[in-house]
Amino acid sequence: MIDVLIIGSGIAGLTAAINASNNNSNVVVLSKTYPTHSQSVQAQGGINAVLYEDNDSVDIHIEDTYKASAKLSNKDNIKIMCENAKETIFWLDSIGVPFNRTIDNKISQRKFGGTKKIRTCYSSDYTGLKILHTLYDKCIKQNIQFENEHLLLNLIIENNSCIGVTALDIKKGIVKEFLAKTTIIATGGYAGIYTNHTTNSYANTADGISIAFNAGVILSNMEFVQFHPTSLENSNILISESARGEGGYLLDEFENRFIDELKPRDEVARAIYEKIEKNQKVYLDLRHLGIDKIKELMPQERRLAYDYSNIKIEEQLLPISPASHYSMGGIKTDINARTNIRNLFACGECAEASIHGANRLGGNSLLEIVTFGKIAGINASNDGKNIGELNTSTNYAKEDEENINNIYNYSTKINFYTKKDDIGNLLFNNLGLFRNEKKISALIKTIEELNLDIKNMGIVDKSKTYNKNLVEFLEFRNILNVALLASISALNRKESRGSHFRLDYPSEMQKYEKNTIIKKVDDKIVVKFEEIVWKLI
Repeated sequence: MIDVLIIGSGIAGLTAAINASNNNSNVVVLSKTYPTHSQSVQAQGGINAVLYEDNDSVDIHIEDTYKASAKLSNKDNIKIMCENAKETIFWLDSIGVPFNRTIDNKISQRKFGGTKKIRTCYSSDYTGLKILHTLYDKCIKQNIQFENEHLLLNLIIENNSCIGVTALDIKKGIVKEFLAKTTIIATGGYAGIYTNHTTNSYANTADGISIAFNAGVILSNMEFVQFHPTSLENSNILISESARGEGGYLLDEFENRFIDELKPRDEVARAIYEKIEKNQKVYLDLRHLGIDKIKELMPQERRLAYDYSNIKIEEQLLPISPASHYSMGGIKTDINARTNIRNLFACGECAEASIHGANRLGGNSLLEIVTFGKIAGINASNDGKNIGELNTSTNYAKEDEENINNIYNYSTKINFYTKKDDIGNLLFNNLGLFRNEKKISALIKTIEELNLDIKNMGIVDKSKTYNKNLVEFLEFRNILNVALLASISALNRKESRGSHFRLDYPSEMQKYEKNTIIKKVDDKIVVKFEEIVWKLI
């Protein structure tokens, strides 16, 4: 019997797995690809923590995070994250994460946007990758079981309790049932639905969020998607905020600086995009930093710029543009990583834990996913100890097998790959850095029409094993679902706040100082606004 079933093998999922295993639980990790392919590797710049309080404090970190959120976060939750940040970094250091060091062997820290304090710990510009690989190595040493190449299909919910999931074994082409005392969703965010306009990996298709919603899980703040200011022009390759934190300049086509490079990401991204909309080029200038500093602190950016744009950043300007990067919304969770469904938890970017609100502070994503990955793992493990053996009278695997088989009979009149690209473009143009009612409504209409036509967008490949065509069709359905939910949420928030900027409602309004809640009730999508309750002052 599985005590703790974890869906997703990024940093949040692996942290949860380690902590649940350390708590004497039998842990199984389900992953669509392989752990080392996780989106977590794209977190390049660093992870925040107040390590040395000579010029910083936990209280300042809390206030910086809350300010960046545009008043849409819970200070109680932020306090938990920030107070545990030092312990989190030292734990990561103790298990082998190779943080950069100062001359006196302290963990190095760099400046990130949204704060004047220097508190971002880093491993050159490979921070997420180094953390992920270290965690995966530890999981292997602890003999944690991995079921790779399994695509989540459905949550198994009985009496408002989650008792496991169904998943497609991609390699064998069969549907499996995984019963578990507790389940943790750690499948990543939904910024990847902006196809061709995102820094996210191809596999980041919001599966966990989509499937959770269909199962009755409440989502929150789906309208808030962060656009990273600096991706390589025409490629969407991420150029980390560390490049600006280390002193890089943003220049217009006349080589003039036009904004403080370390303002909050939403402000910087909009300033850049305003110039691009006027057919102007924007550049990142790193030339003045010198080759030695670039090689030491930005080796990945240097390599990516040359590989994808044939540009030597120590000698040439780097053309950049904003791209969808991070989703602040997701599965609504409390401070204990619990959802509204019993025995179901969520952590990482797929969860909305009331930390980031309307705009995430750079360097806080890695901190959040490790912090709440630990919380989810321990709480799921503890809850599982009070649950007996599970059984169900329904063959959920058979039901999903039949649903999969039906897809093989769909018409291929419409190419869903083309529609996937179309939706990505529409999302960027209509639900991007600048929005209005007309654009959002048009997007919703298009998505609804595509959903009605889904049986004409079938698969050409009729094989059972390793059917990539089938997997990508299922992912496409999830993309459509989450795109609709994000659009409906954005339409209902008639104001501008953080990453959500509406041209028809350009001001922040106090009456919307609330979380957007979206859920399914009797097969209908219901949206409401919920007050944020916290005790701290």
